[in-house]
Amino acid sequence: MDIHEYQAKEILNEFGIKTPRGGLAYSPEQAAYRAREIGGEEWIVKAQVHTGGRHNADGIIRCRSESEVHDAAENLFGKRIITAQSGPNGKVVYRVYVEGSVAISKELYLGFALDRKMERVVVVASEAGGIEIEDIAINQPDSIIRTLVEPAVGMQAFQARQIAFKLGIPAPLVNEAVETILGCYKAFEQLDATMVEINPLVVATDTGIYALDAKMTFDDNALFRRPEIAELRDKSQEHPMESMAADRGLDYVGLEGDIACVVNGGGLAMATLDCIEIAGGSAASFLDIGGGASPEKVAKAIRLVTQDERVNAVLVNVFAGVNRCDWIAQGIIQALEKTPLDVPLVIRLAGTRLDEGRKLLAKSGLPIVRANSLDEAAQRVVVAASAQLKRRNQAKILVAEPD
Repeated sequence: MDIHEYQAKEILNEFGIKTPRGGLAYSPEQAAYRAREIGGEEWIVKAQVHTGGRHNADGIIRCRSESEVHDAAENLFGKRIITAQSGPNGKVVYRVYVEGSVAISKELYLGFALDRKMERVVVVASEAGGIEIEDIAINQPDSIIRTLVEPAVGMQAFQARQIAFKLGIPAPLVNEAVETILGCYKAFEQLDATMVEINPLVVATDTGIYALDAKMTFDDNALFRRPEIAELRDKSQEHPMESMAADRGLDYVGLEGDIACVVNGGGLAMATLDCIEIAGGSAASFLDIGGGASPEKVAKAIRLVTQDERVNAVLVNVFAGVNRCDWIAQGIIQALEKTPLDVPLVIRLAGTRLDEGRKLLAKSGLPIVRANSLDEAAQRVVVAASAQLKRRNQAKILVAEPD
């Protein structure tokens, strides 16, 4: 789960990280009032959306008067911020953050992430702050500092001090930098985060070290024990289908094609997408029902993926281990009896209670295309999706033709 910049800064403040004085606004008038509260002669108005690269999309505006703050906020509200990270649909601005300007003498990058291969938290830092870490890795790879944290003891002060020295922090500010780095790690570890990023982390002229921008991402599977974090979720920044799936205990990932995939397990999902591509098709999404899915959960999954108007066919591909094929079949039948599909449905089942599942589907009499292998299922669903697309296009032509 992602959160907004202002929310991440509020959390980091609690762990001793300094941020410029700022305030949230839901209207241009409130934004101007925030600038008056903050004081000073210059302010930054920032669109609060779940995407990086806001500066390149005019989502961050520097202002030198309260009237400029008002106009900047008015320009941002309702604007769709489209960046390389947001996808083609972008993110709509519903709130802005007004922040006092800071005199910067040095910009740095500081990030914490979970390295699943190493099974460690990795600290990534660079003297090249203010740009995306991907660009730093390409253009200035030698500037990247990597430090692994031993989970048995956590991050140690000497590690933070080494990072501070490598970043070229001025000697009088090294202790403050160490506290900042350790504070970020504590926030990461104590709140079940999967990513903490400060970019840029700045050395301000005569005033210390500040987090000028902050991002935090949290483990969805740990939110049940972090209700204070779960409350920070902003559904307006999420894909509608992903939000609906999460509310129903399902994992949904939207893609760009027209074939919806219902699977169990990430590995099977990847194999399914590959086979569809090889067969000449393209997936619109995949929805992971997980292990031990009940018929009710399967029915919810079928109904959910077919709400996407782009979908021309649905492929259910389940290898039942903890799951059972008869449960999957019952869920499919339950879904179709309640809400008949207007697109083809292709089903491939394997594993536990396969024969029982196949018998249930055969007895149902429902318009289902069955397949015995993944390759066969992929080929059939691509053909079905192509035929459905032709029918839809023909229907549009008939509607468009004059009487």
